Amino acid sequence: MNLCIGFLELNSIAKGMEAADSVLKAAAVRLLSARAGCPGKYYLLFTGEVSAVQASLEAGERTGEGFVVDSCVIPRVHPQVIEAIAAATAPETLGAVGVMEFYSVTASVYAADAAVKAADVDLIDVRLGTGIGGKSFVVLTGEVAAVSEAVRCGVYRFGDKFMVSLFETDDAAAAAAFVRTHAGRFPETWPYKAR
Repeated sequence: MNLCIGFLELNSIAKGMEAADSVLKAAAVRLLSARAGCPGKYYLLFTGEVSAVQASLEAGERTGEGFVVDSCVIPRVHPQVIEAIAAATAPETLGAVGVMEFYSVTASVYAADAAVKAADVDLIDVRLGTGIGGKSFVVLTGEVAAVSEAVRCGVYRFGDKFMVSLFETDDAAAAAAFVRTHAGRFPETWPYKAR
């Protein structure tokens, strides 16, 4: 599937809703998500043909005027990005874990796509700024070398707008804390086993 997505991040909920209307009226796109986030931001995620997504994004940016924080169009986005945003899947196994944290929500979408295309990793979560002060983060898992490469590629283009953590599951305390934190999203899928 050659899915193209557009993502628009605004720092006004009212302008975000108005921009959503413009996005949907400008071209043949399908809205995947439109929601308010912290602190008073609004996020739009939509899909369609590349030209339609580009036209819709431009219309949303015009409507959003000075309230646009960031935006992107990603042609051929990796399907795991959408699944991780929607919290629709859990990895079969948990290896090394990489976490990329961003001040821009849009950056996390780009980073997740770059990371999963760069190495053999599974995305666990792409959290888009809701309930975490407007930040965003990407959590992925795989072999240590793959996770290291994925994180390197994911953060490459964002300069100092990110923070990174990489740990392996043979640290029982770190693994247990990670599982506790995410247990509600993936019940009983990550039993920790010492290696």
